[in-house]
Amino acid sequence: MSRKPPRDHVAPVQRVRLRYSKRGRLRFASHRDFQRAFERALRRAGVPMAYSAGFSPHPKISYANAAPTGTASEAEYLEIGLAEVCDPEDLRRRIDEALPPGLDIVDVVVARTSDFADRLQASCWRIELPGLSPAQAQDPLDRLLAADEVFVERLTKNGLRTFDVRAALLMAQVAPADDETSACAILTVVLRQVTPSVRPDDILAALRSVAPSPVANGWHTPPPLVTREMQGPLVEGGSADAIVVGDPLAADREADQT
Repeated sequence: MSRKPPRDHVAPVQRVRLRYSKRGRLRFASHRDFQRAFERALRRAGVPMAYSAGFSPHPKISYANAAPTGTASEAEYLEIGLAEVCDPEDLRRRIDEALPPGLDIVDVVVARTSDFADRLQASCWRIELPGLSPAQAQDPLDRLLAADEVFVERLTKNGLRTFDVRAALLMAQVAPADDETSACAILTVVLRQVTPSVRPDDILAALRSVAPSPVANGWHTPPPLVTREMQGPLVEGGSADAIVVGDPLAADREADQT
Protein backbone atom coordinates (compact mmCIF):
# COMPACT_ATOMS: atom_id res chain seq x y z
CA MET A 1 0.00 0.00 0.00
CA SER A 2 1.44 3.35 -0.99
CA ARG A 3 1.75 6.07 1.60
CA LYS A 4 0.28 9.50 1.08
CA PRO A 5 2.90 12.10 0.28
CA PRO A 6 3.62 14.50 3.14
CA ARG A 7 1.65 17.74 3.16
CA ASP A 8 3.79 20.71 2.18
CA HIS A 9 4.88 22.97 5.03
CA VAL A 10 2.72 26.10 5.06
CA ALA A 11 3.91 28.99 7.20
CA PRO A 12 1.23 31.07 8.95
CA VAL A 13 0.43 34.50 7.53
CA GLN A 14 -2.10 35.24 10.28
CA ARG A 15 -2.63 34.01 13.83
CA VAL A 16 -5.99 34.17 15.56
CA ARG A 17 -7.05 33.44 19.14
CA LEU A 18 -10.34 31.76 19.91
CA ARG A 19 -12.43 31.63 23.05
CA TYR A 20 -14.72 28.61 23.20
CA SER A 21 -17.17 27.11 25.68
CA LYS A 22 -17.83 23.54 26.79
CA ARG A 23 -21.44 23.13 27.92
CA GLY A 24 -24.02 20.52 28.90
CA ARG A 25 -23.05 16.90 28.34
CA LEU A 26 -19.94 18.00 26.44
CA ARG A 27 -18.34 18.84 29.80
CA PHE A 28 -17.58 15.11 30.02
CA ALA A 29 -15.51 15.26 26.82
CA SER A 30 -11.79 15.00 27.49
CA HIS A 31 -9.33 17.50 26.09
CA ARG A 32 -8.20 14.90 23.56
CA ASP A 33 -11.84 14.42 22.48
CA PHE A 34 -12.09 18.17 21.95
CA GLN A 35 -8.87 18.26 19.94
CA ARG A 36 -10.20 15.62 17.55
CA ALA A 37 -13.58 17.36 17.22
CA PHE A 38 -11.92 20.72 16.64
CA GLU A 39 -9.57 19.50 13.92
CA ARG A 40 -12.50 17.83 12.13
CA ALA A 41 -14.45 21.08 12.39
CA LEU A 42 -11.55 22.99 10.84
CA ARG A 43 -11.57 20.63 7.86
CA ARG A 44 -15.35 20.78 7.45
CA ALA A 45 -15.30 24.57 7.66
CA GLY A 46 -12.57 24.78 5.01
CA VAL A 47 -10.26 26.81 7.25
CA PRO A 48 -6.93 27.49 5.45
CA MET A 49 -4.62 26.11 8.14
CA ALA A 50 -0.87 26.58 8.33
CA TYR A 51 1.16 23.41 8.95
CA SER A 52 4.39 22.54 10.70
CA ALA A 53 7.43 21.28 8.82
CA GLY A 54 8.64 17.66 8.70
CA PHE A 55 7.44 14.38 7.21
CA SER A 56 4.29 14.37 9.36
CA PRO A 57 3.12 18.01 9.46
CA HIS A 58 0.47 19.07 11.95
CA PRO A 59 -1.90 22.03 11.83
CA LYS A 60 -0.65 25.03 13.77
CA ILE A 61 -2.85 24.85 16.89
CA SER A 62 -1.82 25.86 20.41
CA TYR A 63 -4.09 24.96 23.35
CA ALA A 64 -3.95 26.72 26.70
CA ASN A 65 -4.91 25.46 30.18
CA ALA A 66 -7.75 23.09 29.30
CA ALA A 67 -10.43 22.61 31.95
CA PRO A 68 -10.52 19.19 33.67
CA THR A 69 -12.79 16.51 32.22
CA GLY A 70 -16.23 16.71 33.82
CA THR A 71 -16.22 20.48 34.24
CA ALA A 72 -18.04 22.95 32.04
CA SER A 73 -16.37 26.13 30.87
CA GLU A 74 -17.19 29.49 29.35
CA ALA A 75 -13.56 30.50 28.96
CA GLU A 76 -11.31 28.07 27.08
CA TYR A 77 -8.68 29.45 24.72
CA LEU A 78 -6.57 28.34 21.78
CA GLU A 79 -4.57 29.87 18.94
CA ILE A 80 -4.38 28.77 15.32
CA GLY A 81 -2.09 29.74 12.47
CA LEU A 82 -3.67 30.43 9.07
CA ALA A 83 -2.23 30.18 5.57
CA GLU A 84 -4.54 32.98 4.41
CA VAL A 85 -5.84 36.15 6.02
CA CYS A 86 -9.41 35.58 7.25
CA ASP A 87 -12.12 37.76 8.74
CA PRO A 88 -12.37 36.84 12.46
CA GLU A 89 -16.17 36.92 12.68
CA ASP A 90 -16.60 34.85 9.52
CA LEU A 91 -14.07 32.37 10.88
CA ARG A 92 -15.93 32.17 14.21
CA ARG A 93 -19.24 31.47 12.47
CA ARG A 94 -17.83 28.79 10.16
CA ILE A 95 -16.02 26.85 12.88
CA ASP A 96 -18.93 27.17 15.29
CA GLU A 97 -21.36 25.73 12.75
CA ALA A 98 -19.01 22.77 12.16
CA LEU A 99 -18.74 21.88 15.87
CA PRO A 100 -21.33 19.78 17.76
CA PRO A 101 -23.81 21.61 20.03
CA GLY A 102 -22.20 22.18 23.41
CA LEU A 103 -18.84 23.13 21.92
CA ASP A 104 -19.29 26.75 20.92
CA ILE A 105 -16.87 29.33 19.54
CA VAL A 106 -17.61 32.46 21.55
CA ASP A 107 -15.03 34.92 20.24
CA VAL A 108 -12.20 35.21 17.71
CA VAL A 109 -9.57 37.97 17.55
CA VAL A 110 -6.44 38.47 15.47
CA ALA A 111 -3.33 37.81 17.60
CA ARG A 112 -1.57 41.17 17.94
CA THR A 113 0.46 40.56 21.10
CA SER A 114 3.11 38.03 22.10
CA ASP A 115 2.39 37.50 25.81
CA PHE A 116 -0.95 35.71 25.65
CA ALA A 117 0.02 32.73 27.82
CA ASP A 118 1.34 35.09 30.50
CA ARG A 119 -2.09 36.72 30.73
CA LEU A 120 -3.78 33.46 31.75
CA GLN A 121 -2.96 34.06 35.38
CA ALA A 122 -6.13 32.96 37.18
CA SER A 123 -9.55 31.33 36.75
CA CYS A 124 -12.91 32.10 38.31
CA TRP A 125 -14.92 28.92 39.03
CA ARG A 126 -18.59 28.46 39.92
CA ILE A 127 -19.24 25.32 41.98
CA GLU A 128 -22.86 24.31 42.52
CA LEU A 129 -23.37 22.09 45.58
CA PRO A 130 -26.85 20.49 45.41
CA GLY A 131 -28.27 19.38 48.74
CA LEU A 132 -26.04 21.74 50.71
CA SER A 133 -27.37 25.04 52.10
CA PRO A 134 -25.24 28.22 52.07
CA ALA A 135 -25.14 28.08 55.88
CA GLN A 136 -23.72 24.55 55.80
CA ALA A 137 -21.09 25.59 53.27
CA GLN A 138 -20.07 28.82 55.03
CA ASP A 139 -18.38 27.30 58.09
CA PRO A 140 -16.02 24.98 56.15
CA LEU A 141 -15.23 27.85 53.79
CA ASP A 142 -14.40 30.16 56.69
CA ARG A 143 -12.12 27.48 58.12
CA LEU A 144 -10.32 27.09 54.81
CA LEU A 145 -9.85 30.83 54.35
CA ALA A 146 -8.56 31.20 57.91
CA ALA A 147 -5.90 28.52 57.42
CA ASP A 148 -2.35 29.37 56.36
CA GLU A 149 -1.88 26.01 54.62
CA VAL A 150 -4.20 23.19 53.58
CA PHE A 151 -2.54 20.25 51.86
CA VAL A 152 -4.34 17.74 49.65
CA GLU A 153 -3.19 14.75 47.62
CA ARG A 154 -3.98 14.02 43.99
CA LEU A 155 -2.82 11.30 41.64
CA THR A 156 -1.13 12.85 38.61
CA LYS A 157 0.65 11.37 35.61
CA ASN A 158 3.85 11.75 37.66
CA GLY A 159 2.42 9.87 40.64
CA LEU A 160 0.79 10.93 43.89
CA ARG A 161 1.40 14.63 44.58
CA THR A 162 0.82 16.62 47.75
CA PHE A 163 0.38 20.38 47.43
CA ASP A 164 -0.96 23.40 49.27
CA VAL A 165 -4.42 24.41 48.05
CA ARG A 166 -4.60 27.51 50.23
CA ALA A 167 -1.65 29.17 48.48
CA ALA A 168 -3.53 29.24 45.15
CA LEU A 169 -6.91 30.30 46.58
CA LEU A 170 -7.23 34.05 46.10
CA MET A 171 -10.93 34.55 46.80
CA ALA A 172 -13.93 32.44 47.79
CA GLN A 173 -17.51 33.20 48.70
CA VAL A 174 -20.75 31.28 49.05
CA ALA A 175 -24.26 32.33 48.02
CA PRO A 176 -27.69 30.69 47.62
CA ALA A 177 -28.83 29.39 44.25
CA ASP A 178 -30.87 31.71 42.04
CA ASP A 179 -33.84 29.49 42.76
CA GLU A 180 -34.10 30.09 46.50
CA THR A 181 -36.57 27.22 46.92
CA SER A 182 -33.85 24.64 46.15
CA ALA A 183 -31.20 23.55 48.64
CA CYS A 184 -28.06 24.40 46.70
CA ALA A 185 -25.06 26.47 47.73
CA ILE A 186 -23.13 28.30 45.03
CA LEU A 187 -19.43 28.55 45.71
CA THR A 188 -17.41 31.07 43.69
CA VAL A 189 -13.64 30.79 43.87
CA VAL A 190 -10.73 32.51 42.14
CA LEU A 191 -7.65 30.32 41.76
CA ARG A 192 -4.20 31.45 40.74
CA GLN A 193 -2.90 29.19 37.95
CA VAL A 194 0.24 27.66 39.40
CA THR A 195 2.26 24.48 38.87
CA PRO A 196 1.03 21.96 39.81
CA SER A 197 -2.39 23.40 39.04
CA VAL A 198 -5.01 23.60 41.78
CA ARG A 199 -8.42 22.46 40.46
CA PRO A 200 -11.96 22.82 41.81
CA ASP A 201 -11.96 19.21 43.02
CA ASP A 202 -8.88 20.06 45.09
CA ILE A 203 -10.84 22.90 46.72
CA LEU A 204 -13.63 20.46 47.57
CA ALA A 205 -11.09 18.02 49.00
CA ALA A 206 -9.66 20.81 51.14
CA LEU A 207 -13.14 21.77 52.37
CA ARG A 208 -13.83 18.15 53.30
CA SER A 209 -10.60 18.05 55.27
CA VAL A 210 -11.52 21.06 57.41
CA ALA A 211 -15.30 20.43 57.69
CA PRO A 212 -17.08 18.47 60.43
CA SER A 213 -17.95 15.00 59.17
CA PRO A 214 -21.76 15.50 58.90
CA VAL A 215 -21.21 18.38 56.50
CA ALA A 216 -18.30 16.73 54.70
CA ASN A 217 -20.64 14.14 53.19
CA GLY A 218 -22.48 16.93 51.41
CA TRP A 219 -19.46 18.03 49.36
CA HIS A 220 -19.90 15.19 46.89
CA THR A 221 -23.49 13.85 47.18
CA PRO A 222 -24.98 14.57 44.70
CA PRO A 223 -21.98 15.49 42.52
CA PRO A 224 -21.25 19.22 42.19
CA LEU A 225 -21.62 21.05 38.88
CA VAL A 226 -18.44 22.99 38.14
CA THR A 227 -18.08 25.75 35.54
CA ARG A 228 -15.10 27.91 34.68
CA GLU A 229 -16.63 31.35 34.16
CA MET A 230 -13.51 33.40 33.43
CA GLN A 231 -9.83 32.84 32.73
CA GLY A 232 -7.33 35.61 32.24
CA PRO A 233 -5.21 38.33 33.83
CA LEU A 234 -5.55 38.85 37.55
CA VAL A 235 -6.79 42.26 38.64
CA GLU A 236 -6.33 42.82 42.37
CA GLY A 237 -8.10 45.60 44.22
CA GLY A 238 -7.92 46.81 47.78
CA SER A 239 -9.72 43.82 49.31
CA ALA A 240 -10.30 40.11 48.74
CA ASP A 241 -13.76 40.87 47.35
CA ALA A 242 -12.19 43.13 44.71
CA ILE A 243 -10.14 40.36 43.08
CA VAL A 244 -11.41 39.80 39.55
CA VAL A 245 -10.28 37.92 36.45
CA GLY A 246 -10.04 40.01 33.28
CA ASP A 247 -10.37 39.34 29.56
CA PRO A 248 -7.13 37.96 28.06
CA LEU A 249 -8.20 38.97 24.55
CA ALA A 250 -8.63 42.66 25.44
CA ALA A 251 -5.00 43.54 24.64
CA ASP A 252 -5.34 42.06 21.13
CA ARG A 253 -8.53 44.04 20.50
CA GLU A 254 -6.89 47.26 21.66
CA ALA A 255 -3.82 46.66 19.51
CA ASP A 256 -6.09 45.95 16.53
CA GLN A 257 -7.66 49.40 16.85
CA THR A 258 -4.40 51.34 16.91
